Parts: sequence; structure tokens; C-alpha cells
Amino acid sequence: MKLTRLAAMISALLSSQAAFAQVADEIAVRQKAGVAAIDQVIVTGSNIRGAAAAGAASVQVITAKQIQASGKTNLPDVLRAISANSGNSFNEQYTGSFSAGTAGVSLRGLGQKNTLILLDGKRLANYATAQDLQDTFVDINSLPLAAVERIEVLKDGASAVYGSDAVAGVVNIILKKSYQGIETGGSLGKSGSGTGQNERTYNILAGKGDLDKDGYNVYFSLDGQQRQELRASDVNYLSNADFRGQPGGRLGWTPTNYYNNDPRQGFANAVGPVQRVPWGAITPGKQGDVWAYNPARYDTLMPAIERYHALLHGSLQINDHVQAYSELLYSRSSASFVFGGPLAISSNLRAWNNASQTLVPVDTTLPAGNPANPYGKGTPVNTNLWDVGARSKTDVSQFSRAMLGFKGSLDGKWDWDVSALHSESRLQETVGNFGNRYAFQQLLANGGYNLAATGNPASAVNALRLETLRPAVSRLSSLDATITGSLLALPAGDLGFAAGAQFRKESIASDTSSAVLSGTELRPAIDIINGSRNVTAAYAEFKIPVLKTLEANLAGRVDHYSDFGTAFSPKLSLRFQPTDWLLLRSTASRGFRAPSLPEITSSNAISYGSAIDPRDPVTPGKSVGYTGVYQANPRLQPERSKNLDFGVVLSPARNTSLSLDYYHIEQTGIIGPDDASYILLNEAQFPGRVTRDAQGKLLTISNQYQNQSSRVTSGLDVDVRQVIPTASAGKFTVHGGWTYLINFRQPRVAGQPAIDGSGVNTFGALPKWRGVTELSWDYRNVSSTLSWYYTGGYKIDQNSLQDDFPAAVAHNSTFDWTLSYKGIRDLTLRLGVQNLFNQKPSWDPSSPYFDITQGDPRGRFFTVGANYKFL
Repeated sequence: MKLTRLAAMISALLSSQAAFAQVADEIAVRQKAGVAAIDQVIVTGSNIRGAAAAGAASVQVITAKQIQASGKTNLPDVLRAISANSGNSFNEQYTGSFSAGTAGVSLRGLGQKNTLILLDGKRLANYATAQDLQDTFVDINSLPLAAVERIEVLKDGASAVYGSDAVAGVVNIILKKSYQGIETGGSLGKSGSGTGQNERTYNILAGKGDLDKDGYNVYFSLDGQQRQELRASDVNYLSNADFRGQPGGRLGWTPTNYYNNDPRQGFANAVGPVQRVPWGAITPGKQGDVWAYNPARYDTLMPAIERYHALLHGSLQINDHVQAYSELLYSRSSASFVFGGPLAISSNLRAWNNASQTLVPVDTTLPAGNPANPYGKGTPVNTNLWDVGARSKTDVSQFSRAMLGFKGSLDGKWDWDVSALHSESRLQETVGNFGNRYAFQQLLANGGYNLAATGNPASAVNALRLETLRPAVSRLSSLDATITGSLLALPAGDLGFAAGAQFRKESIASDTSSAVLSGTELRPAIDIINGSRNVTAAYAEFKIPVLKTLEANLAGRVDHYSDFGTAFSPKLSLRFQPTDWLLLRSTASRGFRAPSLPEITSSNAISYGSAIDPRDPVTPGKSVGYTGVYQANPRLQPERSKNLDFGVVLSPARNTSLSLDYYHIEQTGIIGPDDASYILLNEAQFPGRVTRDAQGKLLTISNQYQNQSSRVTSGLDVDVRQVIPTASAGKFTVHGGWTYLINFRQPRVAGQPAIDGSGVNTFGALPKWRGVTELSWDYRNVSSTLSWYYTGGYKIDQNSLQDDFPAAVAHNSTFDWTLSYKGIRDLTLRLGVQNLFNQKPSWDPSSPYFDITQGDPRGRFFTVGANYKFL
């Protein structure tokens, strides 16, 4: 099915999701029944209380019922399905990261650092380390699912209300305020595509006390998930790493076991799990046979996970005007995976010199007389420490939040809320089978370990093996106070007002292992962050009824950061509803993103990447590996942003609603390093930034974070809902949400012309279209939902194109189906199938097989579950 822009728009208009459907329905029912009193709530994006109807900003509401109907078993899968979460968001597939095992949200494709995650409207500690060295974010894997009441996704900038990080929008996860009774459940999942992956989930929810009658409520929730590891060798189309049947595909094996930097000068005998294969199958144009190994067995697609979340929430009605509330949240998550094959030995092997804060070369030349050297003179060698084994990692993260607050009313006209909280994210990463530099140098010199053979002495193998521990912690402490009410009565209604103040302290202490600091670990990866800051903020908001049909909202916030200074964020919103069936809305705001602590404080980072090197002496113009060295910059200024949104909401009938919203975001002073590919293509412009070995092979590229450039992005959100009630067959509901990316313009590096990354993978894969469409059926005790997830195709960046690569990656469609039955008293039975038709992710030759931000390798997956409520 090839969707043109017009066809996709028509599909979205006919079968999309309303942003406010269930709440609007409830309000309509109450009004028709003559019920005037509607509980007032705080809607995400505003501090002023009001009825939960469609407002001036686009807010997508995901209820607990919708989460259950989706068949998703964790928060990341629920949030990744949002159409506005279009690109540059990661889940635990990203095992090559310093924050492996985590998951985030990237609204508008602007990265996880530009989306603010809240829990009950309040901030959380960021994950203990940074994503991609510089991005701080909240790990949504650490948040509970069993106690979620709903999720509100604000799709426009909200810095004027919440401060930094809200440039692209806000995801507010709202927990139950009270619960009575006992409820327990669980599920079992199993792969239906032959991978052997299994999953188990469980949940318990128990509470007591009625706030109105008893004056208190306390409830406890516990949920958990266990899932087995999935490697590329478990997936049939990835197991051989042979993609020659795909356009531009290669044999994705890795050459090894050779001398003199020439893969054709291979060892005399096979060492390790290697085979002789044509070099041209791996690198087109090359001649001869080489030793190579299949990396699939060392490629973890999804780690083995074990996580649980425990929440204790309490509310106490002190008197008619004051209520106390408290919360204790603790979660633990473990992700275990194969980090890579046995350590590669080559001329680019490095170790860390902590005194000079630089990488130093480790000589891997085989000395004359070494048992692996057949030449009788010093000889360069490329191989792996096969006897040492595959390198592994286990990341154990612990998240906690303790909160105490009081809220109440003054004279029944003003509502106030004061709270204090402390939140922490702690990480302990243990690694196994990494290489000991000093043991390697000694064994290389005395010949105690033969690189050209297996079955080396256990004493030598154990000496080479290195296990280390990397600790990290991120902390957030804050005090918040808000007050909201009506200032005075105007002809068109009350003038609403809200004001507040906040003080918070943020810190990250992300260390590295003692083995790295002492120079012991071979080929170290480093992400050292040590910084803290204080933030003080004050904000105010006015809700102005200009006419009975026109409402304005004016907000402003001042934030003072101890490390860079002050930022002011204003916002103006307009809501115009001339008739019951038509609503026009618009928002205009200015915002900012403060430099993250890894970007602006004392930090050093070393990571490993690949880029096309036109000067490579062996494979010029092909992608080669390099070591990236990154430094923070204390002179950074915040990124500034301007947001503009226009929307229209139509509801021609009670069972029909449609919304169309346009967004436009401009960012200046974007913080980042220079593009590595651009540096290599223009190496003369960057003296001293690139280092090479004696043969000219790329070793390192140095970078420092800078306020680089600007970015402009815009797009459309379409949401439609149609309910079809029938007398004999139950109720049918068609709903979904689609996002169309109009542009995403920014330069590759500062000073260069901006290019459009929409529909291309230049700045991460950013498809033009992304959408979810659902068909639900409710009949007596049976409910069923069929969900269609569509991800549009995208072009491959010109700098990544090889001669025979296809110009674009194809679109992808997957379907999920769920069924639930409630015919047995207090018991709900569920059946679900994810990826019903076992659709593969779309082939992307610029990645190992598919882009992990867009695709999921798990294939068809069956789940059965049950939930029981005790009386």
C-alpha cells in the first residue's frame, strides 16, 4: 500500500483519535442531565483550575481503559505509539548507550531532552547518566503502570508554566488520587515468530478509606515485568547477518585474524567462530578471501529485563479546608545484555591517561618471536580475544521519589498547594570480559597468550579478563507552592489567576570505573559528569474571559539558574468557541532549554562511532570506526525557542469530533558537537581535531559542545473520533491520531546553510507521516480493539548513501489485536496479539538492518492475562 499525502490525510480524517473525547462526553451527559456541578481539575499546560473540556492547547488524553485495551504491558510501549513521538526517541533496544535499558519520549522529533516528563504535575529526577553523552531525560521505565489514572500529553511548548525541558511539550502521568479495595492480575507472553522470547507481568493494587466519609485514603500498588533477552541470532532474517538479498545489502560480517592491516593476509588457521568469505561481499570492490565472523550472536536487540515499581500513596483530610498528601515511589530495573564480541585487537586500541585527561595508544604490534607472529619481525595484527569471550553488561537502576504536600482552600475561593519532594536515580553498571591493558602488554611481550590460537592457558585468560563497576546518581530536590482562584467577576465570567514559586536543586555524579582511571581498561568508554545547580522560579497566569465565546490565557515565568543566569518565558493562548460545535484555538510562546549538566559542568566523554572517511588507506569513502572525545563548555547559553500553534475542533454531532492543529517551533543556539562526517569531508577546516595512525587510519575526532545553530520544524496533528452505537451489535468506535511533519530544517554544522531533515534520516529518522488508528467494539461483556500503527518511509541521507543503496526506506504498517471478557464476576480475561501479521521492520541499509527508533524486532507476540477484583 503506497500512501500519497492526500490518501494519508483522508485516512487520518476518516479514522483518527479525538484529543478530548471521553471527558467531553462526560461533561455533555452531565449538562443534559441538569447536573451543574462538575469537579474542577488542573489540566496539563495550565495552573488554573477549570472543567476538563477542550482548551486553548492541544492535549491528548490516554485513559487507563485505553491502556488496557491497547494490550501494552509497559509505559514506554504506550507512549512510543503516540503519533507526535515521531523520531529520536529510544527504548531498551539502544544497548550501545551509556543509558542502556532506559526509554524516553521525543515529541516532535526534538529529542528526549526537549520533552518534559511529569508525575502528577511535578518533576522527577533525570536518569543517572546522559543519553548520547549530553541529553538528560526521565527514564519512563522507572515509572509505575498499575496506579496510572490517565496520561495527558501537551503537544505545544509549556516553558511559561513548567520551565526548561518543555520546548516540544509535556507528558504528565497522572496517578490515582485514591483507591478502595483489592485488585490483582498478571499476564504471560510468548513470541509467535520463533525467537523463544517470553514475558511475565504482574500487578497488585490495594487501598482503604474514603476521603469524604473516613477522612483518609491510603493505597499501595506493585507492578512488575520480566522478559528474556533477544539477540539478532534469535531472529531468522537477522541470524546470518547476510543482507545481500536486500537493495544495497551486504554480508554484515566482521573481518578479523589478519596481519599488516590487510585482511587478505589472514592467519594460517581459523581462530574463533570465523569462516573464509569473499571480502567483496563485505566491502564491494575488494578482492580475495578473508577471515570474518558473524556478529549476530553478539548483538542484543532487546536486553533481558526484570523490573518492578512500588507505590504508597496517602491522603488525609485534616479539616474542611486542608488536606495532606504523601507519596513514596520506588522502582528497580535490571537490564542484562551482550555488549559486543570479544575485544578487538588493532592499531586503534587506546587506554585513558587520567593525568593528562587524554587517550594514549596501546601498542598491539606482535614482537618478533611471539607465537602468533610468523614473520620474524614486529608485525601489526588484527584479531579478537576469542578465549576471553563476549563482553557483557548488566545495568541495575533504582529510582525513588518521596513527597509530602498540603493543599486546601481559602474562603472557598482560592485553592493552594505546597509540596516538597526528593527524587533520585541510581545506576550500577557491571561489565564482564573487558580487557586488562597491563596483562595484555605483558602477555604480548612474553608470548603467554597466543592470539593466533584458542585454548590458551586459563591463567592467561583470567589475567586478561576485566570486570568493573560504574556508579552514577542523579538527584532532584524541590519546593513548590501554587495558588489559584478568581480575582474578580467580569461581564463574560470570572478572571482566573494562578501564581507560584519553585526552588529546586539538581545534581549528577556519573563516574567511571577505577580500572578506567588507572589506565587498566582497554578501549574504555567514558561518561564522567560531576555538577550541580540551583534553580529558582516564579510564575503567574491569568485566564481572561474577554467574551462569552472568547477566552485568553496569559502566562509568564522567570527562571534563574545558578550556572548560566536568567530566562523569561511568556505565553499567550486564545480559545474562541462561537457555537457548540466549533472551537478555534491558538497559542504563542517563548521558551528555553537550559544546558544540561553534562554540557555545561565538569564532564568528559569518550565514545565509539562510525563515519565515512574519504582518506581511509584501506577502504576510502566507506564507513569506518573512530573514537570520539567530547568536552563540556562552561560558557554555554540556553537554547531559545518560539512556539506557535493554531487549531480547530469540530463536533457536528455528539458521537463525532475532529481536531486539526498546526505547530511551528523555532530554536536558536542549539547545543551540540560538530558533525563527524562533515569534519572528515572537510578535515582541513578543523586542524588538530582529527588524529590518524602512521598508515593514515582514523583514530580520534575531538569535539566540544557549542551553541551551534538554529532549527525550524512544523507539522500537523489530525485527531478524529466516531462512535457508532447499535441496538443489537454493541458499540463501535473508530479513533486514532496522525501527525504530518512539514519541515525540520537545520544546518549540519554551524555556519552552513540549513537543510530539511523531514522525511530523511539526516537528523535521525524523521518520517513525514506517523499515525495510529483503532477500531474498538464493545458488546455486553466482550471488548475488542484492532490497532493499526503506521510509520511513513523516509529518504537516506546523502552522506550515508553507498553506490548501490536505495534512495529511501519503505513505510511500515503493523497491527495489534486485543480481546477482553468480563462475563465472570469480578474477573477480566484478556488475550492480545502484538504485530498480528508478523511484519518485519523496514530495511534500512544505513543501519545494521532497521532504525531502532522506528522499528521493533520482536515480531508476532501473544499475551494472555487476567485481572481479579476482590469485594
